[in-house]
Parts: sequence; structure tokens; C-alpha cells
Amino acid sequence: MLNAGYHQRILSNTDKMAEKRNIFLVGPMGAGKSTIGRQLAQQLNMEFFDSDQEIERRTGADVGWVFDVEGEAGFRDREEKIINELTEKQGIVLATGGGSVKSRETRNRLSARGVVVYLETTIEKQLARTQRDKKRPLLQVEEPPREVLEALAGERNPLYEEIADVTIRTDDQSAKVVANQIINMLEKN
Repeated sequence: MLNAGYHQRILSNTDKMAEKRNIFLVGPMGAGKSTIGRQLAQQLNMEFFDSDQEIERRTGADVGWVFDVEGEAGFRDREEKIINELTEKQGIVLATGGGSVKSRETRNRLSARGVVVYLETTIEKQLARTQRDKKRPLLQVEEPPREVLEALAGERNPLYEEIADVTIRTDDQSAKVVANQIINMLEKN
């Protein structure tokens, strides 16, 4: 369901959305970007990319290992380069890493090269969806996961909002339902 608070912003972005062919999904870990992105790409017959999976494919290692060996700065540098390359393509759906928006360059590229959809979710849903996932380097720390997710939300949510053309809450909705909401918004605009 679309958040009513963003209705005016969506309407003001009508022209921008009509001109763009790419769909970029942003949001926190556990929002469903990868699952929804695959569903959306399938329904629209578009090519799907996941920036984390692309890092893994190119390095031959999982993102946790890359994060451990290169540190967050090294990981973010790789991520920025991959997102830059992928966003130059046409007709793709891209699920970005939750922290990719920390880079101003990445935010600018996403905003300029496609429709940005912010998949919003609650901390509770993030915890439920990520609790057993060992591929989340930022959750493999001493601090309680809730505190980590709250800190990340405070830092990143304003950045997601800054570049979002559309915001959709994913709590308790299937990937297909969310994909259909995105498609309906794109068709209306």
C-alpha cells in the first residue's frame, strides 16, 4: 500500500517517471528488494540485477568476506562502481544494497538514470527477515541487531526518501503484490 504522505511527491514526479526506463529499488536490508526485484523484472520482462550478487559474482566471494577483507570503505567503492556500470544499462530492474545510498554519486546516478522505488519496512520486519541470514555483515557485530538496524535507519532513511520517486511499505505483503503496486504506479504515471 502506498503511503498517503508521499502522494503529492509522487504526483510531482509524473513527468520524471514517464521519461525513465530503469527501475531501481532502494531501502534497508530485509525490505525485500531482491525478491521483489526479481518478481518485478519477471512481470515486466526486464533484466534483473542485484548489486550485492553482482559483487559476489565478480569477486568470487560472498559480500561478508569482501566486507571483512576490504572493510566497509573498500566494499562501498566496489558497490559504487558496479552500480554506476549497471545504471548505464537500459530496461533493467536493480536491487541496490541498503548502504549504497551513502554515496552522493550513487544517489545522483540512481535518481538521474531511472525510477527510484523506496521499499520501506519496519525494524520488526527487518529483524524477522534477517535474523538467520549470515550474509549481512553489518549484523555480524556485538551490538544487538535492533540497535544496529535503528542506527542504520536513522542514517539511511532520509537518503532513501531524498531520491525516491515512489515509496511503498512492504510489511506483510507478498513480492507479487508489491510488484503489482509498482507496475500500477508506473502505468498511472
